[in-house]
Amino acid sequence: MSESRTELLAWLNDLLQISYTKVEQCGTGAAYSQIIDSIYGDVQMNKLKFVAKHEYEYVSNYKVLQAAFDKHKVDKTIPVERLVKCKFQDNLEFLQWMKRYWDTYYPGGPYDAAARRSTTTAGPMKTVSGGGVARTMQKRTTPTASAGRVPTGGGGLHDSTQLNELHKENLELKQTIDGLEKERDFYFGKLRDIEILVQQRIDIEPDNQLLKDIQAILYSTEDGFEVPPEQEAGYDDETF
Repeated sequence: MSESRTELLAWLNDLLQISYTKVEQCGTGAAYSQIIDSIYGDVQMNKLKFVAKHEYEYVSNYKVLQAAFDKHKVDKTIPVERLVKCKFQDNLEFLQWMKRYWDTYYPGGPYDAAARRSTTTAGPMKTVSGGGVARTMQKRTTPTASAGRVPTGGGGLHDSTQLNELHKENLELKQTIDGLEKERDFYFGKLRDIEILVQQRIDIEPDNQLLKDIQAILYSTEDGFEVPPEQEAGYDDETF
């Protein structure tokens, strides 16, 4: 019998040390990918975008998930075009399948989800202290250390000079990430304007081969993935 929404969220939050409140939040694809990483430990975490806000970023996360499925010969079709809409029923069904797969193939032992997420450059999910698989499964009794925990002994990171340096580096990294996000959104906006302009001209000149070639480039994706039209996305900022 499949688990309920409440049971699935409790399992997911405990496994990944996060604080999801809705099944719909899984639609970004990041959590699904890390569930597979908890089993095999070789998902390309550095390519995941845990703070994704745009549909094209969700699709990028599903490409990582598809690569993991292909590598481990997971015979399951990923309904990307439905999941990225962040609707409850589609993501509930897929999360239920993921839970069954995890129950079957999880090898046991601790999984430090926060530490694995620290390898990404796209920003970590909010981590819940005290979580983790070591608390979820009784046969694993030794919890892993929380990522980034400051030692309680003297010296080390407690030294004020080192703390100041780390704080400075953190600010510089944040500024770099903010700049990259602004640049990404800037160019994505331009591509969207081009897409609209090309579509308008094709409606007027349906036989214009140049316009068709440009549109083909704009819509090209990797095999197995299709970005649904923005007007059919079916989600808004309140979903997250």
